[in-house]
Amino acid sequence: MNALLAMSTPMSWLMERLLEPLSHGFMVRALCVSALVGGVCGLLSCYMTLKGWALMGDAVSHAVLPGVVVAYALALPFSLGAFVFGVGSVALIGFVKQKSRVKEDAVIGLVFTGFFALGLVLASRTRSNIDLFHILFGNVLGISVADIQQTLLISTIVVVILVLLRRDLMLFCFDPTHARSIGINTGLLHYLLLSVLSLAAVAGLQTVGIILVVAMLVTPGATAYLLTDRFDRMTWLAILSSVVSSLLGVYISYWSDSSTAGCIVLVQTGLFLIAFLFAPRYGIFKSRSLPAMTASKD
Repeated sequence: MNALLAMSTPMSWLMERLLEPLSHGFMVRALCVSALVGGVCGLLSCYMTLKGWALMGDAVSHAVLPGVVVAYALALPFSLGAFVFGVGSVALIGFVKQKSRVKEDAVIGLVFTGFFALGLVLASRTRSNIDLFHILFGNVLGISVADIQQTLLISTIVVVILVLLRRDLMLFCFDPTHARSIGINTGLLHYLLLSVLSLAAVAGLQTVGIILVVAMLVTPGATAYLLTDRFDRMTWLAILSSVVSSLLGVYISYWSDSSTAGCIVLVQTGLFLIAFLFAPRYGIFKSRSLPAMTASKD
């Protein structure tokens, strides 16, 4: 009997610790929104990884800052201003690339740093109650009902587009030349995917902020890419790792009283490192053991 009580006490203590955050409304909202945004970004990150658009995601996420400030000044929704400036940055990158001899990576660096600097200047000159720290690093613990509704709407749009055009987008990311040869409008898919990227960056604005949203758009897909060669399995693994990272990150931030966005990204990075080291086919330790196995067979 005493042994049973000794076993049940740690278990009950653990359950109390796990359930305690759920007694707070702001924590429940944070967990739900973080899981939602994490799942959406995890799905999109698969296409970003295959297309090699990590830097493009960084550019779009930083370029939305002036849009947030302008939207506040005009009494418009933050998401609208962020989306317009995100798409605008993509259009500007394409225009400069076509009209100059500067390479794409340099153009992306020029545009996103310029937009980000513009946002910092506007934020410093605009009298408002906007907390720049929350824009840069997110404020999921203080998210409002209106922000939740906007995030839900944006996430639904992104998921619907990615699901309906899944095959075309997958072929476009794998082999755009072949996609063009069979009649797929790759130009339309290019800008559609960039528009979806802008929407996802807006959705992640409330969760991890402008600076760290690129991690949610890249890390889950990179992690899943190390674990499987099949795209359908890759998408599910990316979504799962992103959702789990978001939930664990929120819990860790609650108990450690630290940045929620930072904790989410650190958990994602930790999962990537585990895959990088121990992935069944592409992990470092696995690749080192293969020659030894081959030699033993000989």
